[in-house]
Amino acid sequence: MSPLDPLGPKVVLHQGRYLRLVRQGTWEYVERLGISGIVGLIPVTPAAELVLVEQYRVPSGCRVVELPAGLAGDIAGQEHEPLELAAARELEEETGYRAGRLRRLMKGPTSAGSSNSQMTFFLADQLLKVGAGGGDEHEDITVHVVPMAGLWPWLQAQEALGKAIDPKIFAGLWFAEHLL
Repeated sequence: MSPLDPLGPKVVLHQGRYLRLVRQGTWEYVERLGISGIVGLIPVTPAAELVLVEQYRVPSGCRVVELPAGLAGDIAGQEHEPLELAAARELEEETGYRAGRLRRLMKGPTSAGSSNSQMTFFLADQLLKVGAGGGDEHEDITVHVVPMAGLWPWLQAQEALGKAIDPKIFAGLWFAEHLL
């Protein structure tokens, strides 16, 4: 063991097509394979509305309301796709909106205790509706455009309907309220 790697080497416990479970010291965690990054979007309309998506998430066992997000570098031939291009692509694909301005904000862990995944957040504003959204042929996404002033009661109503609410929405709301 080196001082830079006090837990010792990684041991692969299982590897699938998209994920690998590893152990390092006493830690077990997941690594995502075949991507160059993960992007998360905070899309805000000119009317001060936050654009959210909803989709069924198998690990959660229910529909989840969340910020639009996606993978970069996961398309054959586009393995080195810049994060800004992936963010613009995912925004339009999932929501049907195109951003007039897309600003990189920060990068951070998606689940620091169970995965090595890092998400880079982008604030998207000056939005223009250019399509229906809803995702690609493998996704069933519902788009919600919610006034930021009424976001909390709207999210409470969604939770009462049995949907899970991704807490990253609240970080997105903070950025939207403080940086726009």
